[in-house]
Amino acid sequence: MRLSLCLVAGLAVVAAASSFANAGPKDGRLDVYFIDVEGGAATLFVTPEGESLLIDSGYPGYDFRDRDRIVDVAKNHAKIEQIDHALVSHWHLDHYGNHAALTEKIKIGTFWDRGIPDSLQEDAKFGERIVAYRAASQNQSKTVKAGDSLPLKTGSTPLSMKVVTASREVIKNTGAANPFAKLHEAMPEDKSDNAASVSLLTTFGGFKFLCCGDLTWNIEAKLVTPNNPLGKVDVFMVTHHGLPNSNNPALVMAIDPVVAIMCNGPTKGGHEQTQQTLRKVESLKHLYQLHQNVQLAADQQAPGEFIANVGKLGECDGVFVKMSVAGDGSNYTVQIGADGKARNYKTRN
Repeated sequence: MRLSLCLVAGLAVVAAASSFANAGPKDGRLDVYFIDVEGGAATLFVTPEGESLLIDSGYPGYDFRDRDRIVDVAKNHAKIEQIDHALVSHWHLDHYGNHAALTEKIKIGTFWDRGIPDSLQEDAKFGERIVAYRAASQNQSKTVKAGDSLPLKTGSTPLSMKVVTASREVIKNTGAANPFAKLHEAMPEDKSDNAASVSLLTTFGGFKFLCCGDLTWNIEAKLVTPNNPLGKVDVFMVTHHGLPNSNNPALVMAIDPVVAIMCNGPTKGGHEQTQQTLRKVESLKHLYQLHQNVQLAADQQAPGEFIANVGKLGECDGVFVKMSVAGDGSNYTVQIGADGKARNYKTRN
């Protein structure tokens, strides 16, 4: 029987899971926390060198729900006292709306974004809303473009965070021919800021993780057709909360992830079309969802043990998903919540 209130799926506690959850920021591992902001995005990295990066910050308001969840994960689980870098993927409120509130609770070092536009056609209040971000960043955020790399420290295992899309531009279309390029069928041009999202390809030794913000269909195809400059990845953060105007099969099939993690909400994202695309990925072992999609049947989404939160909007405790990569990049674990079972995966390279 499923409870109507939030529960954590897969609460089996093993010694390995406890050690991963309680390790400090300098345990030699690359840790990534997918924080539940109920349909927005907030992803926290802690590197082996102890540096931290937060991509996006969830919604403002809601009695500081998302701000407090981010601070809780940072201080009580990741064991960090400041966020060294904050990257905004694009200018929609569920991605940049919390930085000002966050700075009242935890120090943020360098801010990164694609550049602040004068206005957004889809948000008449953007000029008012961006004031808080400008104040939080002291109007000193740094602009990234496709081909840049974030200047994070690296140790004995090489760490790279490369910007592969930004402001509708993509990296050079090098690499092997994409055998799935023919799956792309162009959609009408997306003029929203989603299409301008910053996408980040993280490599740690042989391990590869792709996060594309809310990048949409045609720019996804521009990135990986006719050639695939990304290669195959180990973990894919499902784009745009799992909405169907993103997650072009020409991209998803080409990167062929072993694990996919979807930052959806109870009714936002986790769309049936995206679920069907992911099921066709040859190498995919598991899909993790931050939320049960309450509009889909159980057999249309991830099994219950791979869903962090169930129930309607506002009824959940905000359980996170954690990915932790071994210090040499050879393997990684994914678990739900601080005490969830840590499932082990071998890095493909």
